[in-house]
Amino acid sequence: MKTLVESVAGAVRAQLGRDESSVAELVREQTRHHAEKFGVPIALKEEQLGLAVLAEVHGYGVLQPFLDDEQIEEIWINEPDVVFISRGGEAERIPLDLSASQIRNLVERMLASAGRRVDVASPFVDASLPDGSRLHVVIPDITRAHWSINIRKFSRTITSLDALVANKSLTQKAADFLDARMRAGSNILVSGATQAGKTTMLGALLGCVGASERIVTVEETFELNIPARDVVSLQCRQANLEGGGEVTLRRLIKEALRMRPDRLVVGEVREAESLDLLIALNSGLPGACTIHGNSAADALNKLCTLPLLAGRNIDSSFVVPSVASCIDLVVHCQRSLAGDRRVAEIVEVTGEVSAGSIVTRKVSL
Repeated sequence: MKTLVESVAGAVRAQLGRDESSVAELVREQTRHHAEKFGVPIALKEEQLGLAVLAEVHGYGVLQPFLDDEQIEEIWINEPDVVFISRGGEAERIPLDLSASQIRNLVERMLASAGRRVDVASPFVDASLPDGSRLHVVIPDITRAHWSINIRKFSRTITSLDALVANKSLTQKAADFLDARMRAGSNILVSGATQAGKTTMLGALLGCVGASERIVTVEETFELNIPARDVVSLQCRQANLEGGGEVTLRRLIKEALRMRPDRLVVGEVREAESLDLLIALNSGLPGACTIHGNSAADALNKLCTLPLLAGRNIDSSFVVPSVASCIDLVVHCQRSLAGDRRVAEIVEVTGEVSAGSIVTRKVSL
């Protein structure tokens, strides 16, 4: 089947025009021709073969059905024949056997759409796929022997707090509280572990923003799906082959402030860009971001630590009071062992600092 698909795909590419409808027609013609030539039962296999060829020519080959499946949250490849998916928060290995060349070709096609590259000089890459999924690739000799690939998909159906309530990830009382605070311009920090639903929660919160507000988002790679009228999304850029042209999160935050934002959103803070975010929020601009943390308290402590990476002239005597005065709420997301995602706690920051720690109070959910 694999050889037949590759053969038909090669024939289609040789005749491929620019019109998308012609692609489907060519696939049908070449599928029938090759099915008859190789003795494939037309009634049983032609439709299946045609879909496989179309995915190979116009999509991402054998991975396309998994990308199209809305129930699948993530796909990762450890080795050519060791492929996993996550469905409903549960990991499962799938019977997919790729070749090393197939994997390289798939990655090259994915990166071509994002204008990014991966090579010996730059062995890591993050990229956003056309459907909004996030691609992460690591190649040898950083990995032991094989290309490591992760494709994280993001929910396109959950774009509001009401949807989270319907999904039992949030109570109606908590949703009403968060909606009111977002409309009032509160600065919100969304925390949680990997795959806890931070990006989905941030997108749902931004769905509460008034229609007249202009939102500017900055991310390492495009992930947020914001249902708003006036949105500008910015993403980082890796350095070119000559080592120039890199655009960092710190630079993007500074540029975003020149774009007349009513709300500044940082997809995730990991390093010194947290200092630039605090400075922006301290100027009175409402904002939101996500951060990795095991609890709301840990998230606040981490946000007090990350700005110290910006340089020796930054110390906690400046950072801690800044965080206390900037951040209004922390929404902590959690994923259970069964794969369910929910809001575990909401913490309100009082603005006070006691014995070097930020004073908070829990909000009843």
